[in-house]
Amino acid sequence: MARVYEGDFDGRGMRIGLVVSRFNDMVTGHLLDGALDRLRRLGVADEAIEIIWVPGAFEVPIAVKRMAESMRVDGIVALAAVIRGATPHFDVISGEIGKSLANLNLSQPIPISFGVLTTDTLDQALERAGSKQGNKGSQAAETLVETINVLKGFSS
Repeated sequence: MARVYEGDFDGRGMRIGLVVSRFNDMVTGHLLDGALDRLRRLGVADEAIEIIWVPGAFEVPIAVKRMAESMRVDGIVALAAVIRGATPHFDVISGEIGKSLANLNLSQPIPISFGVLTTDTLDQALERAGSKQGNKGSQAAETLVETINVLKGFSS
């Protein structure tokens, strides 16, 4: 019979990092609130959570990298909101943050969860940060806890 590895949602004993973009903080603040609420509900202790605020989405990957290298946390949630404007800036930033975080997720010893919104409008971002479509920060936090547990189970 095949061996199957699945994670669970038990965050007790985990140390979690969050890196949050201050730009569009009316959105990222809601993402952070959702992530913190979900982590607490999954059993992660408040004192086991570290938060780094960075100026914008472009700065998220370098802070994630430093936090991962510190080995002070078992996993990291990256939170940002990139909203399309009238210039190509959106395409550059959203593409680079996605590629950078994907590369970090493969190169670092701990998992990184993607809680970055890339939307056309502020209303879409607010919907994804907690109104009609749930809270993507909460979902990213839950995904991280499950990933940490499945990797821990596979390693043991």
